[in-house]
Amino acid sequence: MSRRRYHERSDEEDEASPKRRRQENEKEGIEPSLKSLIYKLGDRKQSKASIESNLESLANVLVNDIAHHKPILLKILSQCVIFLPEKLTLYTTLVGLLNAKNHHFGADFVDTMVRNLKESLKTYAFDRAKLIVRFLADLVNCRAISSSSLLKLFDSFVEVTIEEANIPQVRSDWYVFAVLAALPWVGKEMSEKHTEKFDKLLRSIGDYIKGRRQKVYHPALRVWSSDDPHPQEEYLDCLWAQIKRLEADKWILSRILRPYFTFEGQLINSLQHTLPQIIPPSHRDDAEYPLPRVVFRLFDYTDVPEDLVLPGAHAIERFLIEEQLEYLLDQYYIERKDCTTQLLQFQHNFFERDEKIPIHYMIVETMFSQLLRLPTPPHIEIAYSAIFFELSKTEPDSIPQILAQATELLYDRMDTMNLVCMERLCHWFSHHLSNYQFTWSWDEWPTALEGDEDTPKQKFVREVLKRCLRFSYHGRLFEILPDNFHVLVPPKPEHVFDFDNESAAGYELAKKLTKKMQERESDSNDMMLFLRDLPNFDPSDTKPILEVFIQVLLHLGSKSYSHSFAALNKYHTVIKQLVPSEEMQTYMLSCIYKVWKNSPQTMCVLVDKLVRAQIVEAPSVANWMFSTEMSPEFTRFFLWEILNSTIKKVNDNVDKQQRDYEDMRDRLDATKRSMDFDQKPDDALTEDMVEKKEELVEEAQSLQKNLFLIVFQRFNMTLTDHLVRCESAGEDYNTCWYKWSIERLQQIFLTYHEQVFKYMSTLEMLIFTTDTDPHILEVFQRFCALRA
Repeated sequence: MSRRRYHERSDEEDEASPKRRRQENEKEGIEPSLKSLIYKLGDRKQSKASIESNLESLANVLVNDIAHHKPILLKILSQCVIFLPEKLTLYTTLVGLLNAKNHHFGADFVDTMVRNLKESLKTYAFDRAKLIVRFLADLVNCRAISSSSLLKLFDSFVEVTIEEANIPQVRSDWYVFAVLAALPWVGKEMSEKHTEKFDKLLRSIGDYIKGRRQKVYHPALRVWSSDDPHPQEEYLDCLWAQIKRLEADKWILSRILRPYFTFEGQLINSLQHTLPQIIPPSHRDDAEYPLPRVVFRLFDYTDVPEDLVLPGAHAIERFLIEEQLEYLLDQYYIERKDCTTQLLQFQHNFFERDEKIPIHYMIVETMFSQLLRLPTPPHIEIAYSAIFFELSKTEPDSIPQILAQATELLYDRMDTMNLVCMERLCHWFSHHLSNYQFTWSWDEWPTALEGDEDTPKQKFVREVLKRCLRFSYHGRLFEILPDNFHVLVPPKPEHVFDFDNESAAGYELAKKLTKKMQERESDSNDMMLFLRDLPNFDPSDTKPILEVFIQVLLHLGSKSYSHSFAALNKYHTVIKQLVPSEEMQTYMLSCIYKVWKNSPQTMCVLVDKLVRAQIVEAPSVANWMFSTEMSPEFTRFFLWEILNSTIKKVNDNVDKQQRDYEDMRDRLDATKRSMDFDQKPDDALTEDMVEKKEELVEEAQSLQKNLFLIVFQRFNMTLTDHLVRCESAGEDYNTCWYKWSIERLQQIFLTYHEQVFKYMSTLEMLIFTTDTDPHILEVFQRFCALRA
């Protein structure tokens, strides 16, 4: 390039720079304004004008911005599809009006949706894909998309069900579910314009749901083992029944706000765009499809006030409302105040104004359905407690009463409730009570005093009271409970010290250790020398000294968790040397349990500390749990809290090591590429460093595999012993203990299904063989069917 041309170009760029910067500033300023304008559409506090007039005004404003800000508008409206699904019909109407005024914009929007749908399917973002399919379906009502092209999309989705036999059922289930979830919005249009083809589509779906699907997993996902008073329906079966009910009602969707019908005169002559052929991406082994579910039902029409009408279990409105409420919970659960606001104003954006829907009841039911969902709730448990509390503050005249009613219904059905669901309910209820000064009508639960402590209702109340201790103090429980309930109060959470009596075998050693630990200059090295100088010190058998040492250490640190942690940190090296093997680590846990058996919370905290400090390995925790000494505590919730916490730490470590390895590998590859271009590398990473990190990944995975093998092997042995013993004695094996234990086995499978699936072939070969008792093997088979 000549110098003259270079200077000419530089001058032109200098002149254009202010103009370009001005355009960029205008763009940055217009986007927030348009977002605010579009996002607030339909908000109750936005305007007193009708939604229809707001829609028309907004469409008239936006159509003038298309020429200058089309990309921004496409981006904002695409975000509304995903992040504001409760306003579905408002935004489909808005897009329909814009398409009627500028069909080029309508075509660009449809193209954007198609690209987003393909990308979502490719990246397994199935929730987003379902929302896009639903939005495209409702655009048919706005005359923006041709119904024939949408029918072809549905056909391509349903064709997934006839793929080769080794494709997992969860893949077919999702594509069928995506179609069924969209049919309420477009079923009437399809049945009128494409009767024969639409009937063929429905027959194909019906044949799949009623014929080829296997539901071995269904019992594992039920909240209750009984169908009284509400059937525990599988989610696809329930939705299909709701769709068939809607078909029988001529596809008439009542109660739902659908403003595009008001603009029929403007939309009727719009250019309808044709969707391109969308073929679902092929199945890949690393694909993770949504797991099946069981539909949760708590209320029926007899539980709500007479002036409100609760949609029936097979009414499509029940599905649509619950689906929208779940979207809101998923979107706003982190901020309880925002979530509460969105839940309570949902009725304004979704229903016709004269509808008498018991929305507060449905909010409570939907939140409990998420909290008690198996295998795991969608969000952390404390989020539901926080939102319930905020709802109660915002609607004090209705929500607290509904919550109390729901709690009574749940308690009444406690005998058939899954143990894991009972445990979550226990966590929520104890936290809920702590927000209301532990006030409850305990006198109305006399059944909690019947039977032994393993009967469901008594177990629930006992565990609730143990959790309440974490939010209060021991004496408070006696104040809030009736006298006859005092027998259910747990022991005072005090530690036990066996060596404060001169007649105790280790009294003299405990006295010496106490004095030694209280010396300011005492440290790990000094303490280890002291122990080695003891006349009865045997390096091959340190159990006698270990028990005294641990009891003295915890006794001196019993004032608070901080004191206990400080003592453990101070003598970390000593403890590590005293417990070099899994057997010794298991014995140390037994020693700790002797001290803190009256305080389950302290046991949870101390074991957590020991695992984090790598004093105790995870397999040792599992072996201690299944030891003979802990058999009386086997069904206590705190023991499983410890195991779940331990498994989670192991899983988190595997994930962390894997992420670090992949990051190091990427950086090393980048370094090699930069060296190819004679650039100086950013760091000193070497192949040896990456290989060492890979070894850490393999070690972490080996520990994880070993832990699961130990847990499942011990489960198998414990349950088999029970079954054989009952058979030999001619007794019924199906006791409360057996129910709790078999459901704990099921919990481990379901909660950690992503990790356990990696070792499924090993488990099938070593533990869950054909020789395994059928009752135990059935749990394994349900787990295998979960992602089959």
